[in-house]
Amino acid sequence: MNMQPQIREERAIVLDYLEHGYPLDGEANISIVQAIGIGHLSLLELIPKRGVFVKAHQEVYIGDGKRDEIHHIKGRIMYEKLTSTARAELGPVVEELVSKDEKRFIAFFNTAQPLSMRMHQLELLPGMGKKHMWEVLEARKEKPFESFEDIRSRVKLMPDPKTIVVKRIILELEGKEKYRVFVS
Repeated sequence: MNMQPQIREERAIVLDYLEHGYPLDGEANISIVQAIGIGHLSLLELIPKRGVFVKAHQEVYIGDGKRDEIHHIKGRIMYEKLTSTARAELGPVVEELVSKDEKRFIAFFNTAQPLSMRMHQLELLPGMGKKHMWEVLEARKEKPFESFEDIRSRVKLMPDPKTIVVKRIILELEGKEKYRVFVS
C-alpha cells in the first residue's frame, strides 16, 4: 500500500493542445492537453472541457473546485510521450516558471546540503563542480543569496545559475537523473 501523500497541482501551463487527441490512439476525438504543473513541475495529461480551446503557454486551473477550461486530469505523462511541440515549448516554459518563482530556486542555493561524504546537492546542478560548490557555500555563510544576479556577482566565473537550474529541471523531466531536486 502506498503511504506517500499524493502530490496535487493547482495550476498548470499548457505545452501542447491536441484538439482531436492522439492520431494513432483508439480514443481519437478526445482532446488532450499536455502541460507542466506550476507547483511540483510534473508533466501532466489533461482533458479539456468540450468546446474549450487552449493554447501553448496558457495557464489553466486544475485544482479542486470549479475549473473553467479543464474537465479532468488524466494523469502524469512521461517525457517520451510528449509531442514534439510540447518538447519544444518545455524549455521556454520552464525558464519562465523559474523566473517567476526565483525565490524558490534561490532557496535551494541557500539550503542545499551534502548527500554523502563525497557528494553535495549543489553538485547535482549541470556545470557545478567542487570549486563552484565551495565558493557558493562560503558566500552563503556571509549572507544568504537574494537573487540569481546576487549569486553571479558573489561567485566568480560560475555558470549562469538560472540557466543551470532550468537545465537540471529539464534533465529531471526527461528521466535522466537519479536524484530529483526540483521535480516532484
